[in-house]
Amino acid sequence: MKELGSRLYALYAFVILVVLFLLFFPLLLIPIYFPRQFALVGIINRWWGVLMFNLWFIPVLLEFRFNRNSKSQYIFCANHFSYLDIPAMALNPYNTIFVGKNDMESIPLFGFMYRNLHITVDRSKLKSKYSTYERSLQALDAGKSLVIFPEGGIVATNFPEMSPFKEGAFRLSAEKNVPVVPVTIHNNWLILKENPFRLSRGRVKMVFHKPLKASANTTEEIKKLKSMTYQVIQNELNNEYKS
Repeated sequence: MKELGSRLYALYAFVILVVLFLLFFPLLLIPIYFPRQFALVGIINRWWGVLMFNLWFIPVLLEFRFNRNSKSQYIFCANHFSYLDIPAMALNPYNTIFVGKNDMESIPLFGFMYRNLHITVDRSKLKSKYSTYERSLQALDAGKSLVIFPEGGIVATNFPEMSPFKEGAFRLSAEKNVPVVPVTIHNNWLILKENPFRLSRGRVKMVFHKPLKASANTTEEIKKLKSMTYQVIQNELNNEYKS
């Protein structure tokens, strides 16, 4: 019965996800056809996320460990253990766009929205990775804040230990002098495991740590920024799940 209940709850959650997307899709066409209205991407995603988690009966806690300034520009780097991390990061009070894999581009309507409003990459192709980096630089020049999962996808196998970070987010930060905000996502891997039909009840908790910056645009400083970001997030996970 517990297994059946979990599957029915997952089906209910999926229906809510689809219905809300269809309701918000017409609004998302505004920033697609009027790119200067890019701030609407974050605003609409936030409305979508708030409604979705409320209708899923999943409480959310956002903890900020720095003084927020809505006019600041950041690159948000979070651990990525669950498909739930993407809608969770949409709750970010800063208006952001995502930089991520192109896996979802083939989904009808959603794929159209995703590739037109966010920055996608095919990690198997060097040309795509270069294009993604250039588009990310342009997005930062336009004043946009970014969400990047620096593990490069859901690749960790020894939860809650993260996989090594890729360097792209930290090169962007150093090149454009935009701070990185480490984000620890605590419980999503327990709420939604690898199987999307194994959704459980729980609380989404995200900790937004103090921004970090490289002191110079050098290889050594970029590696240092990457290491510091990793340690901040991993230490938070270790403290939460210490035995």
